[in-house]
Amino acid sequence: MKYLKFLLIPILAYGLYVAAVLAYGTINDFKPQEVTKLSTENNRTESVADSAHLSFMIWNIGYSGLGDKSDFFLDGGKMVRPSKAIHQEYFNGIKKTIAEHSNTDFILLQEVDVNSKRSYETNEYQGIADELADNYSNAIALNFNVKYVPKPLVSFSPIGKVKSGVATYSKYKVTETTRFQFPGSYDWPVRVFHLDRCMLESRIPVANGKELIVINSHNSAYDGGKLKPLEMEYLRNHLLAEYEKGNYVIVGADWNQCPPNFNYATFAAGSADDYYQDNIAEDFMPEGWLWAYDTTTPTNRKLATPYIKGETFTTLIDFYLVSPNVKIEEVKGVNIDFKYSDHQPVLLNVQLQ
Repeated sequence: MKYLKFLLIPILAYGLYVAAVLAYGTINDFKPQEVTKLSTENNRTESVADSAHLSFMIWNIGYSGLGDKSDFFLDGGKMVRPSKAIHQEYFNGIKKTIAEHSNTDFILLQEVDVNSKRSYETNEYQGIADELADNYSNAIALNFNVKYVPKPLVSFSPIGKVKSGVATYSKYKVTETTRFQFPGSYDWPVRVFHLDRCMLESRIPVANGKELIVINSHNSAYDGGKLKPLEMEYLRNHLLAEYEKGNYVIVGADWNQCPPNFNYATFAAGSADDYYQDNIAEDFMPEGWLWAYDTTTPTNRKLATPYIKGETFTTLIDFYLVSPNVKIEEVKGVNIDFKYSDHQPVLLNVQLQ
């Protein structure tokens, strides 16, 4: 009987811990409105000229925690976060890479931490803004705002506090910045500790009286096919409504899907039997809308192990969608061998028609 008590004590303690975490998470659950107007910091004054040539960069920076030395427990690895020194190494490399492309008109980033345990409470959003000096306006839409993420449950050092989002930096005047909450959510209690997926829309005036609509999005992963269809339908309806107004529309995103008809195993080294990625449907958008991606450069890697060039599985899930009144001039992936993130940047040059 005495030994039974010794067994029950840790079981009861763990049960109380789980109950407390669920209660705390539910009470503090982030519940954003469908539409939230955001402030734009350091707003510029320049409007876009007619027939302007514009440049873009998209990059999921992986909160400066998923560079080439890292694996991740949700993707078959073991790590929850890197050491502080390695995190700083990744973040410095991310800022350096962005600075090397500081002539880009629009920089659209995903997984940008503001105040998270996993990134040692570093305000990455502000750090990147400081790196870009006063040349860009900037705004962020939170999509991960949880006081305490208990995963992994068996770890003495779980993910903990996360405050993160998608951030857009613009060299042009932004008249309105809006966070749009995507429909759909996980069931309780998973939703309490998960991302609230959204898109960040920036509206930029064009000299001809129209608007350039720039959308920064990070679609669901690990959703079992439940959430992405809802998100994609919401996004499509929004894009078509803006185009019908006569506006120019450009989406840059981590779609967590491959482009239409793109073989997810194009860059696979050896067998890809243990990995699969959905494709966006070929008829997702009407004729004239174009997907822009570089078929020669992977943008995402598996995190089951640290990166091994030529062995780690890579694919392409970061790319652009543009409306029929936008001409694609060039799209190019930036191959840095996943040194600072599990994603790689993608550059786009366009002209408004």
